[in-house]
Amino acid sequence: MSNDLQQRAEEFRTRYKSLQEEIGKVIVGHEEIVHGVLTCMFVGGHCLLEGVPGLGKTLLVRTLATALDLDFNRIQFTPDLMPADILGTNMVVESPDGKRVFEFQKGPIFTQICLADEINRATPKTQSAMLETMQEGTVTVAGTRFELQKPFFVMATQNPIEQEGTYPLPEAQLDRFLFKLVVGYSSREDLATIVHRTTRDVRIATEKVMDGSEIMKWQQLVREVILADHVQDYLVRLTLATHPDGPHAPEPCNKFLRWGSSPRGAQTLALTAKVRALLEGRYNVSFEDVRRVYLPAMRHRVVLNFEAQAEGIETDQVLMDILDAVKEKSDDVPVTGAAN
Repeated sequence: MSNDLQQRAEEFRTRYKSLQEEIGKVIVGHEEIVHGVLTCMFVGGHCLLEGVPGLGKTLLVRTLATALDLDFNRIQFTPDLMPADILGTNMVVESPDGKRVFEFQKGPIFTQICLADEINRATPKTQSAMLETMQEGTVTVAGTRFELQKPFFVMATQNPIEQEGTYPLPEAQLDRFLFKLVVGYSSREDLATIVHRTTRDVRIATEKVMDGSEIMKWQQLVREVILADHVQDYLVRLTLATHPDGPHAPEPCNKFLRWGSSPRGAQTLALTAKVRALLEGRYNVSFEDVRRVYLPAMRHRVVLNFEAQAEGIETDQVLMDILDAVKEKSDDVPVTGAAN
């Protein structure tokens, strides 16, 4: 690694830690969840947080927004929410010369950090309004295309789909989330700290530690991290191993999966593993970096079949079995050219 790259990587780790510590002033525990959210941000992708109500999902996103010098909007998803309530609509207004004209009124999606709170409480029609925005960073209304300001992130929360009054997100929309993070319950020590902070007159203020231009600078650095051919082949085979009846599918996949990951899964593994490498002080991706991001990158991109549901098999369990079945090295590694 050259001195310049080493210096930039060290600066990234320092700034990452500063942001992590600022969030830690408010969010107690959940270190892996915080790390997953920050990983999505420094890659330039969106994040889906799933968990029962009251675990701090919304607070985490709001705290992140407070620590960043970016525009922030929250959209509370409800069954009666309509696409125009998110994207905006053309309104009839009176011009200075007295004529009535159509003028586009921007919706709350025109921001840089969008908190889509309880996204699976809205109907599929409303959920689908986010598809273009999340993939292309644009909004099209009445044939007119609007560009959103960069960086742009959607941080969505959802309750488990078994809960009453929820609509499962369609596979096309799930695929647009970089990570799906499952928020669990707090430990005894963390819960004690939460009670102490929230039941006394303790006020904790967070400061803004990073702006949009710096975030985009680190996003560029992440893409410069080296991904060697043999490591890239490993993550490609891990993705193909989720395709039932495919040439790379191990037994757990054929037995319990109905659908596998799209190419976005492999792209996610590559980019998020690069963030892991930087945080470990390396400028090249290792096999372990790929393994550590496999579950959050894949758990929302595969669909269990009826046999898995009947036997009570969880998605994470199947993915871990696939991860164990795929070897790190293959005899035939395709050469792709420049390693990056």
